Order: sequence, then structure tokens, then C-alpha cells
Amino acid sequence: MKTQLTLGEAEALARDALAAVGVPGWEAGVSARALLDAERDGLPSHGLSRLPFYLAQARSGKVAADARAEIEVRGSVVRVDARHGLAFPAIARGVEAAVPLARELGMVAVAIAHSHHFGVAGAPVEQLARDGLVALAFSNAPSAMAPWGGKRPLYGTNPIAFASPRADADPLVIDLSLSKVARGKVMLAKKAGEPIPEGWALDIEGRPTTDPDAAIAGSMVPAGDAKGAALALMVELLTAGLTGSHFGFQASSFFEAEGEPPGVGHLILAFDPAHFSEGYTGHVETLLTAMLEQEGVRLPGDRRYATRERHAESIELPVALVEELRAYCGASAD
Repeated sequence: MKTQLTLGEAEALARDALAAVGVPGWEAGVSARALLDAERDGLPSHGLSRLPFYLAQARSGKVAADARAEIEVRGSVVRVDARHGLAFPAIARGVEAAVPLARELGMVAVAIAHSHHFGVAGAPVEQLARDGLVALAFSNAPSAMAPWGGKRPLYGTNPIAFASPRADADPLVIDLSLSKVARGKVMLAKKAGEPIPEGWALDIEGRPTTDPDAAIAGSMVPAGDAKGAALALMVELLTAGLTGSHFGFQASSFFEAEGEPPGVGHLILAFDPAHFSEGYTGHVETLLTAMLEQEGVRLPGDRRYATRERHAESIELPVALVEELRAYCGASAD
């Protein structure tokens, strides 16, 4: 059963629930908006359904609720230490610092260490593209995929995102997981007591499974098979490797309240096209126009924008989720 909330109501509920477990005001607001934006874009596996896990981890101390990200700029590198707090405030501070630096130097890297769930990878690159920059984002995550030919998960599903500004349109956004599907979809199926489609995951013995519990205990199937596994390894090195954070097999679960902080890493790259050539956005349109001349072709990100437009005023959330979040707020009041 679902209930409808206005965007203002949903954001306030999420922000108040985060505040109830000790997340400071600005950090709570940034995190609430990031989760709400995922809901608006039709990505509930990365939306407010994640919030109860964050809240439980903040209460247990697995997430440092009161953490404030620390920034250090070294040349063209913006180093951000999330200090084991939620990822969204660290990402926001890094992106804010990246924009003027990229315009000055032509390119910049934002390296975020000791962090948590990255959320929708397309969100920070879209923001940078709206500021006229071309952007890439990478994140590792707790282990969910085995190396190709193996059975024991070592890599996360490790999202990659890309965004490009356009002349007179919303940015082009490409956002993908290196598993065939995001692991959050398996968690939603588990919560709903439903099977998953065959081809998404393998059990602990490396056999295909439709049981979400067996999938969680086993391994997600990489997108592109061996090629996807190789890309996941690349992302581990670009994120955890460069930032000194935990590799996937060292990181604790995003979904369990107990244990050490996940401590994963993210890397965001931003490029100012003006430092490379003239007329970038016009040049881009020649390719995009050629693509759209073919019947059946749509641009990556267009479906997300259409969904966002439909949710311009309100969203639907499971009643049980809303009640759980309100319980956190009520517990704070008590």
C-alpha cells in the first residue's frame, strides 16, 4: 500500500528523521534532497527506501552522524575526507569546490575517502554539466561481484556515470552499474518477498538463482560478463585505490546496522570544454542529432527527465516506509 506526499512533505520527513539521529542541519538537508531526487527520477532502490538503513547505522555508530567533511585542495585535486559520515554532504562539498577550479585549470579530480553509499551516480555529474562542465563519476561499494571465473565476491557493483552539457537542452546523462542490475533491486525484491529474474545473480556455488537471499549471499552477475568484471576492478583502483579507502571486499554492508564503517571511496572528474576546443556543445549536437534521426533511438537520461517531470509536485511512498520514518521523528520528540 502506498501514500502520496508532496515534495515538501517528503523532504521534511527525511530531513527530520536524519536530524533525529544526530545528523546536522545542512548535512541532513543535502542528504534528504539527494534521496528525494532519486525518488523523483524513478530510482526508488536509491531513494528513501535507503533511509532506514542510514538511520539504523547512525544510531549504532556505523555511520558518524555528526561528521562534517574535510576538504584539502592540492593543485588540480580536491581531496575530501567524508570521515565515515553519509556520502552526500562530502560529494556536495567536493562538487562545489570543483567548479571554479575546473574553470581555472581545465580539469579537476575530486577524490572522496572514507565514505558511504554514493547514491545516484548520475546526480553529481548532472550538476556539474549544468555548470557547463563535462564530468565522470566512479564509486566502489561493498563486495557483491566475484572476479570473472571466481565465486567469492571481491568487487562492488561499482557505478559509473557521465554527463555532458548541451546547448539548449538538459545535460546528457549516462548512469550505469557494472552489475547487470543494481544490487538495491535485489534488496527491494527481498523486502517484498519476491523472486528476482534469472540472469541477475549467482548463488554461493556460482549457479544462477532467482532467490534474492541466495543472490545476496552469492554474487551479482557483471554487465558484459568478463568485460564488466574488468571494469569493476578498474573502478576499485580509481576509487578505493587512489583515496586509500576500503576495497569492496574490505567494506562492510550498506544494509546492516552493525560493524565497522564501510569506508568506501569515490572519484569525480570534471573538464571545462573551453580549455580543449571551441564550440563544444554545438559540436556535440551534430552527433546527438544524427542519433535521434534513427527511429527508436532516445538519448540516455531522457526517461529519467520525463519521470522527474511527472513527479514535479508529489511522489508515492510505501505506507510502511513513511510510518517507519515518522517513528524515528517521534522517538526524537520523546
